[in-house]
Amino acid sequence: MAVEALLRDVLTNTTALYAWAVVVLASLAVLWYDVRENNDEIASLMQFVWTLTVLYSGPLGLAVYAWAGRKQIARDSLWRRSARSVAHCYSGCGAGEVLGITLAAGILALHQLGVIAVTFTAAYTFGVALTVGPMMQDGVAFGDAFRDAIITETPSITVMEVAAIGTDIYLAEGATITEPLFWSALAFSLTVGLVVAYPVNVALVHHGVKDGMANPRDRATPS
Repeated sequence: MAVEALLRDVLTNTTALYAWAVVVLASLAVLWYDVRENNDEIASLMQFVWTLTVLYSGPLGLAVYAWAGRKQIARDSLWRRSARSVAHCYSGCGAGEVLGITLAAGILALHQLGVIAVTFTAAYTFGVALTVGPMMQDGVAFGDAFRDAIITETPSITVMEVAAIGTDIYLAEGATITEPLFWSALAFSLTVGLVVAYPVNVALVHHGVKDGMANPRDRATPS
């Protein structure tokens, strides 16, 4: 209970929230500068993925990009491939979660089960779509792409969203869309989902269920 109270104090502290907003904007500025100046050959999809990852998680997202997402990384590894994989999942699921929570809890004011169902469905749909779309662009038939996305992404999405949605409801239950806690708890919950889903992606990549995102040096394309 002491941890919960401390978290809520921080998540409702105006000074802390403004400071976090500044840190996130600064992190985005660093990301965009580095991409433009040093990594503009990285595939546009991954540029989008890293932008959302940093938007959701600020300096943590930027650290993941610096460690695993730049073409200048010294060597690739299971851990870095998994970090790119979870960031890819995170970008789509996070967008779906924000939309789902805002609609279900903020606008429709649904009861808890309704919020969970709508939010999970939105996050799952966005996460799968972000996998299916690029595969189809590479020439994979929709049926094959959809089946592959379901198999490879379901474990990661499920763990990520159980952790994220559970955290959000635990911290912000009853908060309205006009209250800072509604948004700050949502942002915090996204990062919880990212951290919890990372070891799941490591296991999936290690066992060959997922390939993991390719080395950015190999996937870099001419601008």
